[in-house]
Order: sequence, then C-alpha cells, then structure tokens
Amino acid sequence: MRAVIVGVALSVAACGNGASRGSGADRDAATDATSSGGAPSTGGAKGSGGALATGGATSSGGAKGSGGALAIGGTTSNGGATSNGGAKGSGGALATGGGQGSGGTGNGGATSSGGASSGGDASSGRTYSTRFPLMENPISENGMWINGQTTGLDWHDVSTTPGLAIGHQSGSSYTDGTALLTGNWGPTQSVEATVHAVNPKDSCYQEVEMRLRSALSPHRCTGYEISFKATKTDSAYLIIVRWNGAVGDFTYLQQYNGAKYGVTEGDVVKATIDGDVITAYLNGAIMGTATDDTFQDGSPGMGFNLETGDSSCVGTNGDYGFTSLVATGR
Repeated sequence: MRAVIVGVALSVAACGNGASRGSGADRDAATDATSSGGAPSTGGAKGSGGALATGGATSSGGAKGSGGALAIGGTTSNGGATSNGGAKGSGGALATGGGQGSGGTGNGGATSSGGASSGGDASSGRTYSTRFPLMENPISENGMWINGQTTGLDWHDVSTTPGLAIGHQSGSSYTDGTALLTGNWGPTQSVEATVHAVNPKDSCYQEVEMRLRSALSPHRCTGYEISFKATKTDSAYLIIVRWNGAVGDFTYLQQYNGAKYGVTEGDVVKATIDGDVITAYLNGAIMGTATDDTFQDGSPGMGFNLETGDSSCVGTNGDYGFTSLVATGR
C-alpha cells in the first residue's frame, strides 16, 4: 500500500474500499513529517519492513533416516515419522518446541537442511527463522506460510528463489504480495528482515513490509503492517498501518517521510508489538512508533507493495524483497 499524506498531521477518514492511493505528488507532499498526537487516517495509501536470528539448534544423538527424523532418543523412518525429541527433514523447518519438517512433524522440533527454522510455542516463546532456501511459488516452507492470493483471494502471493523472497503484486492497488506464518504466536511479536533493493524507482512505490498480529481468510486481511519504501530519495517513507479486512479498508496509524526512512540493499528492518505499542526499527535505531489495540492476536509475516501505474514498473518485483527473516511470538 502506498502512503498519501499532505501537511504534517494525519487526518481521520472513513474506512472503506473507496479510498485511493493518490498521485505521487500527493504522497510526496510531506517530508520528514509525523502526526505527533494526531489521529490515524483511514483509506489512504501506504508506504514498508532485519537480521536473521537462529530459530533453534539441530538435535543430535538420535538416528537419522533418509527424509526422516533425527531425534534425541527418537526414531528413524524413511518417510519421516513423528518424533517426541525432534525431527530432521530436507528443506523443512527447525523447531525447538514444534514445527514441521519435510516428511514428518516433530513434537519437539524439526531441523531442515535448507535454512528455515521454527522453535518453541506461544506459551514459552516461538521463533521462526529463514533464509528462503527453496524455490517456491507461493512460499510454503513445509506449510509454515499462507499467502495473499492462495488463501486471501484478493491479494497477491509471495514467492522465493534460494536466498530471496519477493511479492507478486501487479495491477490493482492495495493488493500487496502478502505471506503470513501459520500456527499460534502469542500477542507479543517481532519480525526482523534483511532487505534486498536494487534499481529503485520512486514511481513504483516499491515497499518492503512486516506484518504483526495478522490474519488471512477469503476476502479478508487484518492486522498491522510496518512498511519502508525501498529508495533513499526524499520521497522515501515509513508507515504503520492497520488492515481492517476488505481490500482498500485500512487505517493509517503513523507516517514519517524523508530520505532517512528509506531502505536499500543490506539494511536490516524490524517491527515489534508489545501491548498496544508498535515500534519500527532500521539498522537497530528506532524510527517510529504507533499505538493501537484493535487486534490482540494473529501471526507475524511479510509483504511487498508495487504500483504499476507507470508501465515501466511492471515486472520489477524482483528488484526488492527480503533475503532473510526471523519472527518471534510469545
């Protein structure tokens, strides 16, 4: 979603699908501005989301089968049997307290040779870490992700090639490429990702986005989005947005404009939510905050915006994305 703001303070508008993104001139009218103490606006457009943490350790001491499980005190199978200690599959996920590997589910956790990992549960804390090791469209990583078009129908999917996740938005506005993690995450969440961004073009509104307390179902997408524009020009921005359900129904919680809010290759972005406070980070520095208590649960995830009103923007989805991501919840 692309940001539209004029002046310094954000205004309140009615939620709904009648909102428009506005022209590039509209959303570039404010530079380095924030709505301190102002009310969130609804129905405008929006702007996007660092480092990879390990999601757990590979277990040892068990027996290993082909495509099966490596468990501490567990069992081995050729197809991947359930293990109470932890299971290892190829291209799957590493879980220290739950998660799914290729060929089997581990109650204690599963390690993948492909670079994705998940660990723990919502009560004790859960982590999922990935370097996007697989070629998938849409991203799944053994059932760890759901997608905007495949599940939500009205948005777009996220795909991966080894080492990169990108969105597939094209055409309609507000239909960002979106992917959310599955399972229970608890309300206190974070997403941190490393940015890929080359050949930036301001008119394309290429955004990298982090999602918190989010949910997808047919024709409905809810939760919080924290987005950084993938450019370092004065038209860059950071926005914090609440998605209310239908396409085009969203509320601005905060927006900041200016070059220092843009991202480029190798930057590390992070978003957290604790209670009703949402915080955005860039390379370890706090860049902005917003407050909202509408959604109390949901999943972390990622997204990518692309505007294609400028025909030269069509097909530039691969110019920006994430090269790694770690999500936590408790």
